[in-house]
Amino acid sequence: MLHRRLAAIAVLAFASAPVLAADCTVEIEGNDAMQFNKPAIEVSQSCKEFTVKLKHSGKMPKQAMGHNWVLAKTADVQAIATDGIAAGLPQNYVKAGDARVVAHTKIIGGGESDSVTFSPAKLAAGGSYTYFCSFPGHSSLMKGTLKLVK
Repeated sequence: MLHRRLAAIAVLAFASAPVLAADCTVEIEGNDAMQFNKPAIEVSQSCKEFTVKLKHSGKMPKQAMGHNWVLAKTADVQAIATDGIAAGLPQNYVKAGDARVVAHTKIIGGGESDSVTFSPAKLAAGGSYTYFCSFPGHSSLMKGTLKLVK
Protein backbone atom coordinates (compact mmCIF):
# COMPACT_ATOMS: atom_id res chain seq x y z
CA MET A 1 0.00 0.00 0.00
CA LEU A 2 2.80 2.42 0.91
CA HIS A 3 4.56 1.65 -2.38
CA ARG A 4 1.43 2.50 -4.35
CA ARG A 5 1.06 5.83 -2.56
CA LEU A 6 4.70 6.70 -3.14
CA ALA A 7 4.38 5.74 -6.79
CA ALA A 8 1.26 7.88 -7.13
CA ILE A 9 2.99 10.84 -5.50
CA ALA A 10 6.00 10.42 -7.80
CA VAL A 11 3.75 10.33 -10.89
CA LEU A 12 1.88 13.45 -9.77
CA ALA A 13 5.10 15.29 -8.99
CA PHE A 14 6.55 14.42 -12.39
CA ALA A 15 3.36 15.41 -14.21
CA SER A 16 3.23 18.79 -12.50
CA ALA A 17 6.90 19.63 -13.12
CA PRO A 18 7.57 22.28 -15.76
CA VAL A 19 8.34 20.98 -19.21
CA LEU A 20 11.89 21.90 -20.10
CA ALA A 21 11.89 20.73 -23.70
CA ALA A 22 12.83 23.39 -26.22
CA ASP A 23 10.20 24.75 -28.58
CA CYS A 24 11.58 23.92 -32.01
CA THR A 25 8.84 25.61 -34.04
CA VAL A 26 7.90 29.24 -34.55
CA GLU A 27 4.99 30.83 -36.37
CA ILE A 28 5.51 34.19 -38.04
CA GLU A 29 3.19 36.36 -40.11
CA GLY A 30 3.81 38.81 -42.92
CA ASN A 31 1.14 41.32 -43.96
CA ASP A 32 0.18 43.76 -46.73
CA ALA A 33 2.03 46.55 -44.86
CA MET A 34 5.36 44.76 -45.47
CA GLN A 35 5.89 43.76 -41.85
CA PHE A 36 6.70 40.58 -39.97
CA ASN A 37 4.96 40.26 -36.61
CA LYS A 38 8.15 39.14 -34.82
CA PRO A 39 11.32 41.24 -34.61
CA ALA A 40 13.43 38.35 -33.30
CA ILE A 41 13.49 34.55 -33.09
CA GLU A 42 15.52 32.40 -30.71
CA VAL A 43 16.51 28.86 -31.67
CA SER A 44 17.62 26.42 -28.99
CA GLN A 45 20.85 24.53 -29.63
CA SER A 46 19.03 21.46 -28.29
CA CYS A 47 16.71 21.38 -31.32
CA LYS A 48 17.68 18.73 -33.85
CA GLU A 49 15.43 20.49 -36.38
CA PHE A 50 13.77 23.90 -36.31
CA THR A 51 10.61 24.73 -38.25
CA VAL A 52 9.42 28.17 -39.30
CA LYS A 53 5.75 28.42 -40.28
CA LEU A 54 5.10 31.52 -42.38
CA LYS A 55 1.58 32.87 -42.86
CA HIS A 56 0.59 35.80 -45.07
CA SER A 57 -2.16 37.55 -43.10
CA GLY A 58 -2.85 40.06 -45.88
CA LYS A 59 -5.14 39.86 -48.88
CA MET A 60 -2.90 40.80 -51.81
CA PRO A 61 -1.65 38.15 -54.29
CA LYS A 62 1.95 36.99 -54.32
CA GLN A 63 2.65 38.77 -57.62
CA ALA A 64 1.90 42.14 -55.98
CA MET A 65 2.74 41.64 -52.27
CA GLY A 66 4.33 38.22 -51.93
CA HIS A 67 6.38 37.27 -48.90
CA ASN A 68 8.88 34.59 -48.06
CA TRP A 69 11.14 33.91 -45.09
CA VAL A 70 14.86 33.71 -45.84
CA LEU A 71 17.60 33.08 -43.26
CA ALA A 72 21.24 34.03 -43.77
CA LYS A 73 24.26 35.55 -42.08
CA THR A 74 23.55 39.24 -41.57
CA ALA A 75 26.53 40.22 -43.74
CA ASP A 76 25.03 38.35 -46.73
CA VAL A 77 21.48 39.74 -46.68
CA GLN A 78 21.89 42.55 -49.23
CA ALA A 79 23.74 40.39 -51.76
CA ILE A 80 21.18 37.58 -51.42
CA ALA A 81 18.30 40.03 -51.88
CA THR A 82 19.97 41.54 -54.98
CA ASP A 83 20.63 38.12 -56.51
CA GLY A 84 17.06 37.11 -55.63
CA ILE A 85 15.60 39.92 -57.72
CA ALA A 86 17.40 38.54 -60.77
CA ALA A 87 16.14 35.02 -59.96
CA GLY A 88 12.53 36.26 -60.09
CA LEU A 89 9.22 35.00 -58.78
CA PRO A 90 9.50 31.51 -60.36
CA GLN A 91 12.56 30.94 -58.11
CA ASN A 92 10.88 32.57 -55.06
CA TYR A 93 13.31 35.50 -55.36
CA VAL A 94 16.15 33.25 -54.16
CA LYS A 95 19.04 32.42 -56.48
CA ALA A 96 19.05 28.67 -57.17
CA GLY A 97 21.64 26.82 -55.11
CA ASP A 98 22.70 29.91 -53.15
CA ALA A 99 24.99 28.49 -50.44
CA ARG A 100 24.67 31.71 -48.40
CA VAL A 101 21.01 30.91 -47.72
CA VAL A 102 20.56 28.79 -44.58
CA ALA A 103 16.84 28.17 -45.23
CA HIS A 104 13.88 29.73 -47.05
CA THR A 105 10.19 29.30 -47.73
CA LYS A 106 8.48 29.82 -51.05
CA ILE A 107 6.81 33.13 -51.91
CA ILE A 108 3.21 33.21 -50.67
CA GLY A 109 0.30 35.58 -51.20
CA GLY A 110 -2.54 36.75 -48.96
CA GLY A 111 -4.15 33.93 -46.98
CA GLU A 112 -1.45 31.41 -47.90
CA SER A 113 1.17 29.74 -45.73
CA ASP A 114 4.36 27.74 -46.10
CA SER A 115 6.99 26.29 -43.79
CA VAL A 116 10.64 25.36 -43.83
CA THR A 117 12.62 23.07 -41.53
CA PHE A 118 16.38 23.29 -41.06
CA SER A 119 19.07 22.00 -38.73
CA PRO A 120 20.31 24.50 -36.13
CA ALA A 121 23.68 22.75 -36.51
CA LYS A 122 24.07 24.97 -39.61
CA LEU A 123 24.27 27.99 -37.28
CA ALA A 124 27.41 29.10 -35.47
CA ALA A 125 27.17 29.96 -31.78
CA GLY A 126 27.49 33.73 -31.46
CA GLY A 127 26.89 34.20 -35.18
CA SER A 128 24.86 37.14 -36.50
CA TYR A 129 21.81 35.93 -38.46
CA THR A 130 19.00 37.85 -40.10
CA TYR A 131 15.74 36.60 -41.52
CA PHE A 132 14.08 38.67 -44.22
CA CYS A 133 11.66 38.71 -47.13
CA SER A 134 13.46 38.68 -50.48
CA PHE A 135 10.51 39.98 -52.54
CA PRO A 136 11.92 43.05 -54.36
CA GLY A 137 12.08 46.05 -52.03
CA HIS A 138 10.87 44.18 -48.93
CA SER A 139 14.16 43.27 -47.25
CA SER A 140 14.75 46.79 -45.90
CA LEU A 141 11.56 46.62 -43.79
CA MET A 142 10.72 42.94 -43.46
CA LYS A 143 13.56 41.56 -41.39
CA GLY A 144 14.45 40.38 -37.93
CA THR A 145 17.24 38.71 -36.02
CA LEU A 146 17.67 35.03 -35.33
CA LYS A 147 19.82 33.95 -32.43
CA LEU A 148 21.08 30.51 -31.45
CA VAL A 149 20.65 30.06 -27.67
CA LYS A 150 21.53 27.35 -25.15
